[in-house]
Amino acid sequence: MRVLVACERSGVVRRAFRAGGHDAWSNDLEPADDGSQFHIRGDAVAAAYRGGWHLIIAHPECTYLANSSSKHLYEGFRKENGPAPDRWANMGSAALFFRLMLGAPAPMVAVENPIMLGHPRRLFGIPDPTQIIQPWQFGHGETKATCLWLRGLPPLVPADVVAGREQRVFRMVPGPDRKRLRSQTYAGIADAMAQQWGGRSVEIAEAAE
Repeated sequence: MRVLVACERSGVVRRAFRAGGHDAWSNDLEPADDGSQFHIRGDAVAAAYRGGWHLIIAHPECTYLANSSSKHLYEGFRKENGPAPDRWANMGSAALFFRLMLGAPAPMVAVENPIMLGHPRRLFGIPDPTQIIQPWQFGHGETKATCLWLRGLPPLVPADVVAGREQRVFRMVPGPDRKRLRSQTYAGIADAMAQQWGGRSVEIAEAAE
């Protein structure tokens, strides 16, 4: 199966699929953190829309879409001060990018993001997520609600429910690598994607016959 993991520089999801024998590629504007040759550096929309992928898993920038960023939409973080124009413009651009990734030309598409603001969903017609997963359902004793919008794919089934509900990512100490580390996919979730979605191309090929 040909797999594109868009907006991923860590290589966590790419490595999980390649370990399963798939022709998986990561993609980001930045080089791959692990220096892999199986990385397309450049625009995610261009990479996704060139076609030829069986599965696209996308991790769009969440800074302007996440529900946790709602206070930034207003000057001085206060609604009575009126909207912050630049922030609303950036939210709109991020929402359009999200829609492009969700509509990418592949039989199977998964788009990942945190709990989303109501504004981009209402203004840009972004549907409700297919499911919300947690790291503790996949072997990591932490909490980080992650939404998945799925097309042509079944919801992920919890593979390793563990004890522990630590907010490690939320409490991560500020630093130059904080944003990158907070956005990195948990290995247990990546493995579940590869194991549970990895055989779907066979079903699609059979359905096309």
